[in-house]
Amino acid sequence: MASLWRAATGSAGQSNEGYDGVEFWSNPERTGWLLKQGEYIKTWRRRWFVLKQGKLFWFKESTVTRGSQPRGVIPVATCLTVKGAEDVLNKQNAFELSTRSETMYFIADSEKEKEDWINSIGRSIVQHSRSVTDNEIVDYDSNSK
Repeated sequence: MASLWRAATGSAGQSNEGYDGVEFWSNPERTGWLLKQGEYIKTWRRRWFVLKQGKLFWFKESTVTRGSQPRGVIPVATCLTVKGAEDVLNKQNAFELSTRSETMYFIADSEKEKEDWINSIGRSIVQHSRSVTDNEIVDYDSNSK
């Protein structure tokens, strides 16, 4: 399985490929700065995050337009948990996002920001996991008649 960090990063010149038509530049559910740990080099980098339609995008800059190229995206429906991770990282305002195969770590600027991100991502996981299940049931029912 491809790493979530690289799940939808396209090669240069291909704008918005792999983002399922999500207009990440328009009316996002949540945006803000977070520190994100690198996948290979475990340094902390400040990135601008955008949560919209079940996808968590990140960018180098906070000015996000139609032409912006995300540095990466995490489909939150594949995530099982989002929870505080201060004890794991020994850092304040840390939280983790976990799938079956990996855990990603983030650090917010404040306790409130951390809680707001956990709540927003948690709601998105529930909404988008449920919609996938509902679609599968609808498809199954229509085929069985």
